[in-house]
Formats: sequence, C-alpha cells, structure tokens
Amino acid sequence: MDLATIIGLGLGTAMILWSMIGGGGGLAIFINIPSVAMVVGGSFAALMISNPLQRITKIGVYLKNVINVQNFEVEKIITTLVKFSEKARRDGLLALEDELEMVEEEFLKKGIQFVVDGTDPEIIKTMLYNELSQQQERHAVGIKIFGDWGTLAPAFGMIGTLAGLIAMLANLSDADAIGSGMSLALITTMYGSIIANFIMLPVKAKLEDRDNEETLVKEIIIEGILSIQSGDNPRILEAKLVSFLPPDKREAVLAEINAE
Repeated sequence: MDLATIIGLGLGTAMILWSMIGGGGGLAIFINIPSVAMVVGGSFAALMISNPLQRITKIGVYLKNVINVQNFEVEKIITTLVKFSEKARRDGLLALEDELEMVEEEFLKKGIQFVVDGTDPEIIKTMLYNELSQQQERHAVGIKIFGDWGTLAPAFGMIGTLAGLIAMLANLSDADAIGSGMSLALITTMYGSIIANFIMLPVKAKLEDRDNEETLVKEIIIEGILSIQSGDNPRILEAKLVSFLPPDKREAVLAEINAE
C-alpha cells in the first residue's frame, strides 16, 4: 500500500475541513447538493461522452494501482540477469533453460525463453519492445482518464459559477435569491478546484510515476536479455544495467551481486 497516497489524502482532507470549519461559518455552509451535482455529475458525464464505456468501467482498477505499490525488485532482477550471463558464458545459452522455473518475473522469463529457443536477436528485440509499447499504451489510457477529469471538473465549476450569477442577477430584488445564487457561484468553483487539484491531477501524476517505474524495469530486462544473447562479458552487463539506476541505489545492487 502506498503510504504517501494514504497520508496525503488524509492530511489534505483534514486541512481542507479544518480551514472550512475554522472560517467561523461552520461546515454546513460549504455543503451544496446542486453544486455537487453540477461539478461531480456534470464532469463525469462529460468524461463518459469523451471516452469509451470500457475505459470508464476501469476507473476502479486505475485507482487500485494508485493505492497499491508493486515491488518490482529491480536489484533482484539485475542480480538474476548477471547470474544468467555468467552461466551462459560458462555453459552455453541452452543451460539457462534449467533456471527458468525459478524466474518469477513473467517478462524476464519470456525473454530468456526466446534466447534459449535460439530466436533471432532482432525478433526478440522487436517482440519485447512491442510488449513494452503495449503496456505504455494501456497505462496512457488511465493517465488520460484522470487528466481529462482534472480538466473538466474546474470547467463545470465555472459553469456552476455562471449559473449562480445568472440566478443572482435575475432576482436582484430578492435578497434571499441573491445570497443563494452567490453561494452556488462560489461553491461550485471551489468544488471544481478541489476535485481537480486534490484528487484527479495527483492521481494522474501517480499513475505516470507507476508507468515510469514499470517501464524502467522492462527496459533493464530487455537490455539484459539482448546482452546475454550477444555474449557480453558479465561485468560489462553488470555496469550497463546498474547505470539505469539512480546513484543512491547502485551500491546496494553491486553489494548484492558481489554477495552471490
């Protein structure tokens, strides 16, 4: 579970509620059902118009990916690739078939199986990068959904503001109508801003991070598999794969490899 997301949601909600209550008017004045319907319902309806239904039904899956953290174990993958490289140099590529049952990462297992089967390097490269491209396209759909929603919510907040101003101007002689119209105008803008900047755009950013993390792992695997097939020196392979990582993680990976 992603603690940063959970803590951020909790802290942000607490700060927003505290600022509302601390304003002196109480929380009740910030609750307006027509404004909720305008911003939430309206923006969601527009989202449905602009996207196929099968994308909309996967919103829960995208949110689950935000909450859950997938441990890709990059250090273990790099260590495994270096070990495979050493075994391939020592015993030949066919010897790697004995190691496949111990590989948990499906993308890595598939790539090594291609190598063992004697598949042409260009074909392996094409197939693995095609799978990576398909993954990125799937992730881009979820990113786009929340990016679109983050754009639509403030727009419907502005529509609600205009509706409130129209209602207010149409009843200037009625003090109660002026108050309710102004309330609708301001609250819808606030709702739109909160939904966009506190929920939708942060979720989009988190999904982009998840995509970058998984893409990096797949690129490391592809580079490792192609190097193993081409017979690169294991030490060269090790340096090449470790270079994908930020400096603060390289020492830990090198220590794990040397401990093997």
